Amino acid sequence: MPINRRASLISAGVAFGALLVGCAPQDQAPASKYLLLDGSQLSSDALRGTVLLVNFWATSCVSCVKEMPDLVATHERFASRGFDTIAVAMSYDPPSYVLNFAKSRALPFKVALDHTGEVARAWGDVQLTPTTFVVDRRGNIVKRYVGEPDFPALHRLLDTLVEQNV
Repeated sequence: MPINRRASLISAGVAFGALLVGCAPQDQAPASKYLLLDGSQLSSDALRGTVLLVNFWATSCVSCVKEMPDLVATHERFASRGFDTIAVAMSYDPPSYVLNFAKSRALPFKVALDHTGEVARAWGDVQLTPTTFVVDRRGNIVKRYVGEPDFPALHRLLDTLVEQNV
């Protein structure tokens, strides 16, 4: 799909506001391998036992850029409590833009490149950005947000999840 058409679809989706979609408690997060900006790889198995926020985003997405300071604040608020964040840049986002964005804003969490779109496909064929998933310590997807999350509600959910034991 051409970038202009994709941007139009993204804008149309965002125009309707954030859509919160609850997931059944047994929806397992897909086994994924993330290629991080530093060239290292991270697998979902290595993240088991942590509460995880997986955010699909793009540097060309206005809502993604707008929500990034809130994602940083969320990460910083919960990181010491068994929480981690992975921001997955969409396949159409030039790696140099992603690297520049991450460095210029000193993003404190993991940033992954999804060159082939394989990660986005594994997570339900994510096409609209931002799309954010919350995963509990057992690897279950407990929430999916399409559009910018309601951060106070997200924080209440994360408070509950980080207090739960596996």
